Order: sequence, then structure tokens, then C-alpha cells
Amino acid sequence: MNLHDWIDELCDVLDIDAEADEALLADLAGITRDNVHPAAGPVTAFLLGFAAGEQEADPDAVEKLAAKAQGLAESWDRPAGAPAAEDEDVEIEEIDELADAAYGDADSLA
Repeated sequence: MNLHDWIDELCDVLDIDAEADEALLADLAGITRDNVHPAAGPVTAFLLGFAAGEQEADPDAVEKLAAKAQGLAESWDRPAGAPAAEDEDVEIEEIDELADAAYGDADSLA
């Protein structure tokens, strides 16, 4: 069974009448995975399908939606796997300084 057959069978099982451009979805999933996050590929494909369904998009409109998603992924400012600023490790000294500022010098409390 190839991918096109899988899509046809899956649409039957999900009871939907949909056309999917598997090459477009695979390319978009790869770009978002590489530029954004390893899980961004399938999530992006899902959200693209959701948007297409909500907007009752024809194949040309789906391509335009995919181009928007691709543009966003290509301009994403953090490479895949790089921590977000709020996730970066904070040095222990910085934590001590913050605690001292908030609660006073911890050594004087002992």
C-alpha cells in the first residue's frame, strides 16, 4: 500500500470526502519539523487540514494556507531544538541574587 492508498482508506474510515496533496503535506511537515520543533510537522499538517475544513478551502486555497504556514516556519527565529528564552537554564548565582533581592540575604537568616 502506498501513501495515496492510505489517504483514500483513511478518508473512508473517517467518513470524510477530502483530497490531500501528500507531497505538499510532507514538504510542509518537514520544514516545520526542521525549523520549529520535531512535533511541529504533524501538528502543522493537522492545523492546515482543520483550517481548510473550516474555510471549505478548495485545493488552490489549501496551497495558499500551506504557503502561509511555510513562510511562518521559515522565518521562525529559534532553530528546532533550541530552548525558548523562558526555558533556558538560569545560573545558580542568578537564582541566589534573585532570592537575596526578594527575601534578604539567606546567610543572615541562619
